[in-house]
Amino acid sequence: MHKEFLMGNAAVAMGAIAAGLNVVCGYPGTPSTEVLETAAKNNDGKLYVEWSVNEKAAMELGAGAAYSGARTMVTMKQVGLNVAADPLMSLEYLGVKGGMVIMVADDPGPISSQTEQDTRHFASFSKLPCFDPSSVQEAYEMIQEAFEYSEKYHTPVFFRPTTRVCHGYASINVKDRNEYKTNTPEGFVKDSSKWVIFPRLSFNAHINIEKRNAELSDVFSEYKRNIITPAKSPCRKGIASHGISYTYVQEALKNKENPAVLKISTPFPFPEKLAVEFLKDLDEVLCIEELDPVIERELIYVCGKYHLNTKILGKLTGNVKTAGENTCDSVYNNIAEFMGWELLNQDSPETPPLPVRPPVLCAGCPHRASFYAVKTAMKGQKSVFCGDIGCYTLGNAMPLDMVDTCLCMGAGVNIAQGIGKIEPDTRCFSFVGDSTFFASAITGAVNAVYNQADMTLIVLDNSTTAMTGHQPHPGTGRTMMGQIVDKVNIEAVLRGVGLKTVETVNPLELDKAVETVKRVSAEKGVKAVIFKSPCAVLIKPEKPAVIDEDKCINCKKCINSLGCPAIIISEGKVRIDSSLCTGCGLCSQVCPVNAIGGKENE
Repeated sequence: MHKEFLMGNAAVAMGAIAAGLNVVCGYPGTPSTEVLETAAKNNDGKLYVEWSVNEKAAMELGAGAAYSGARTMVTMKQVGLNVAADPLMSLEYLGVKGGMVIMVADDPGPISSQTEQDTRHFASFSKLPCFDPSSVQEAYEMIQEAFEYSEKYHTPVFFRPTTRVCHGYASINVKDRNEYKTNTPEGFVKDSSKWVIFPRLSFNAHINIEKRNAELSDVFSEYKRNIITPAKSPCRKGIASHGISYTYVQEALKNKENPAVLKISTPFPFPEKLAVEFLKDLDEVLCIEELDPVIERELIYVCGKYHLNTKILGKLTGNVKTAGENTCDSVYNNIAEFMGWELLNQDSPETPPLPVRPPVLCAGCPHRASFYAVKTAMKGQKSVFCGDIGCYTLGNAMPLDMVDTCLCMGAGVNIAQGIGKIEPDTRCFSFVGDSTFFASAITGAVNAVYNQADMTLIVLDNSTTAMTGHQPHPGTGRTMMGQIVDKVNIEAVLRGVGLKTVETVNPLELDKAVETVKRVSAEKGVKAVIFKSPCAVLIKPEKPAVIDEDKCINCKKCINSLGCPAIIISEGKVRIDSSLCTGCGLCSQVCPVNAIGGKENE
């Protein structure tokens, strides 16, 4: 053993490798992304690593590998689990041969997600065991144990860290290379009675799943990471917690008159016998958890089943907030109110609010030019702009104001179709990025063509998966294993599914881009414009733009139209921040008096 300073996600990856991992696949999504990337960086050549086209594909690939006896990890964030749910819900009935861990990172807050989705519910819904780490060290150790339980019970298992565990750092004890396990897959053994799902098989499997989970409830009551810490002084109060919230509880109880504490590391199947042991001598228990009252409801159920008089408090009773992530201070005040201690910050002056810093598209981002081109082309016309998940969601911000809807990955295509069916006089646009196009928008395009929609698909192709850290995708021509492969051509795909008009244009050639949008969008049916220009982070910046103060009339059109962070006001005048400007030339094409030197106006 030795010490390493690791991010939580890196600890998960290194723990999985130490457990004999054979295959890791997934789809990037904060806060889960670094798990797969760390595995790729530490691949000794024996590990297969894949960024799959979406979470469903990853789940199915992982299942096939696990059928063959491989130890497999599938990574995603909480909303990605929705995409993977179809194969998952059948996989629970078939089970696996090799250990299979589904690493789902939840995002309380939410910090970078559409929803505050709690995967502990999904574990109960899918009847799969769930492991919930509370620290970086525990994440490293628990992921290895998760593989053991998965193999022993022939079932996929969830591993559910949250953002503060995923992105926290700690100096932890890790195994030396000579301590790593080696797993040699047996290979796939044909057995249609096991691997081909039929109603009769599912009926029998369901019975066995319920028996297994009842057994696991008892097993998890003895699991070393489900812990009761007795009260340090006469006290008939207790606190139940889990995950990072348990760490906050420990911090709050330092040097205090401690109540009893129950730590739940396996929210499903719930360690019922351990809960009874904890509750039987207590009058009140406060549940502190993220995000939903999962532990709280389980303890209420246990009290009813075993006729215990313990009062259970938490989110359902209004003692803990019902949304958002917990913090050290919020947890301390929850416990302080419960225990009758003095609250934090009672006499301190109110902290002034931090300045508002809304997220914006980067300076030089080609998406800004794409949005502006469509906005200019549709000026004066009744239009709707359906957005999607990615950097380009930020096109909703002023002054662009070009995202009217955003639901989930790929949804904008069919939302635009739906609006068009109700409002045929509206010009309907759908914006989708290149990675999202491959992940979930192709079926939407097929649906639109098949059902005779009248809409314009705008593909924002910046040659990467930008928002989550520039991961490769089918259009980049490379894989996570370092292979150089043929790029999947978006224009060819669209023509292949039936689009007659598909045009590719550089959005930074503004006049051409505007003309293309006007012409293409005027056609009937489903048509597409591919705005192709690389992400500003991927290219070497050109010479920054310069403002000719003799020409500048201080109209601020460049600022009021584009909202580029490199264009600023200083001493009452428009300036270019050369440290941010990439020299994309868009502002020079917008300036009405040619006062900005750039690509077009040197």
